[in-house]
Amino acid sequence: MSHIHYRYLLPALLVMTGCTSFDINQSTQKINQQYPAYTQGKLALASTSAQQKDMKVRAASLLHDTLTQDAAVQIALLNSPALQAMLAQHQADGGDAEQEGRIQNPVFNFERNRQSGELEIARMLSFGLLDLLSLPQRQTLAQHGLAQAQTQLSVNVIDRVNQVRAAWVRAVAAQQSLEYAMQVSDAADAGAVLAERMLNAGNFNKLQAARQQAFKADAVAQLSFARYTGLATREALVRLLGLNDEQEKKLKLPEHLPDLPVTPLAAENIGPQATKDRLDIQLAKQELDAAAARQGLSLVSSFADIELGIRRDTNFDASGNSDIKRGFTVSLRLPLFDWGDAQRTAMNAKTLAASYRLQDTVNNAGSHLRVSYSAYRSMYDIARQYHDEILPIRKRISAENQLRYNGMFISVFELLADSREQVNSVLATINAEQQFWLADAALQAELLGRPSASNLNPVKSAATAETAH
Repeated sequence: MSHIHYRYLLPALLVMTGCTSFDINQSTQKINQQYPAYTQGKLALASTSAQQKDMKVRAASLLHDTLTQDAAVQIALLNSPALQAMLAQHQADGGDAEQEGRIQNPVFNFERNRQSGELEIARMLSFGLLDLLSLPQRQTLAQHGLAQAQTQLSVNVIDRVNQVRAAWVRAVAAQQSLEYAMQVSDAADAGAVLAERMLNAGNFNKLQAARQQAFKADAVAQLSFARYTGLATREALVRLLGLNDEQEKKLKLPEHLPDLPVTPLAAENIGPQATKDRLDIQLAKQELDAAAARQGLSLVSSFADIELGIRRDTNFDASGNSDIKRGFTVSLRLPLFDWGDAQRTAMNAKTLAASYRLQDTVNNAGSHLRVSYSAYRSMYDIARQYHDEILPIRKRISAENQLRYNGMFISVFELLADSREQVNSVLATINAEQQFWLADAALQAELLGRPSASNLNPVKSAATAETAH
């Protein structure tokens, strides 16, 4: 190969193969800028020991105070190994996408042959000609891959933060419910002890005493379940935050859930966001673009493959004289047995499937949003009804029963039963507030295009709670 070929060909190839690049820091900063309500500007990959130590220190400082929902999200971003693994995997996916935009390195062959006093030295530089000609398409495909990886990371981060928010709500609600379950158990225990004494004194029949024992047994069972729920929800939050055993001991949850908002989000403010910058639609569009680009790239390569080689041979005769030969070779894979029709059919089908998935995603966006908003508004109305109507009524009933007991119009057992019913109404209120905050988190994610089940549980009505006890 002549000197002029090396001078112009190789630099041109190097320039062409260096157009697509990936930077994990730019990727995380982009998400911080686009979704500050989720990342609070804290999303970053800790790739060095110094960065890891700094994040651990900042996470530890947040554990000194009672853990708010925003603080829980910050700790997860700073401390969770699972979230850091997700970022590291994104860096790997970005590197793979970048690699797809490059052609394979050229192959250098060197031969040295001696025969009858003659020496032949052959050198050849070969590379895939189709790879070189399709480089612009490969770089376009790499850009699509990087865009997909970026959107997928946004999806994963939002999912993770939403899980932390929901876990915090469940843990706080379970802790709050446990305190009231203990009050119910204490009241039932007091009633059972008193009933046993009155039975022994002959002032109570066996049926009345058995009812009080049944109330006690039910309360003990409910308390055991509340204790397990409190532990399970707390540990679920601990895992999402990435806390170790020492950090877990410092975790302090608030005594109760946040107050309900004064007014709920209005439906007219939700509708316009049904298809605006939704991540699920972005991801479906990028999948279609990538499938179309990959289909165009495979159209020619499915027929044949061409390899170009540039040769420079030097022959030395027995007298030491040399003769240089220059030339090129072209290797063509002949499509005799496989014309690539199956490959082209598969690529066409993948592109068609991607187009239908995009259409399905767009069609379902509005439906998902309407369902999510309906859950949000229904849970708000139920929680507000418990807070503003049912609990005040229960308090008035309890106050009246206290007056009746003081006037000796009702027995202590009726007073204890009323106390249990009031506490059960409080537990139902806590459950309703928990369901609202879970629905709120699901709606916020839905607005960004992350359809997810809200995992709402039926809220017991006051009548149901009274009948059960």
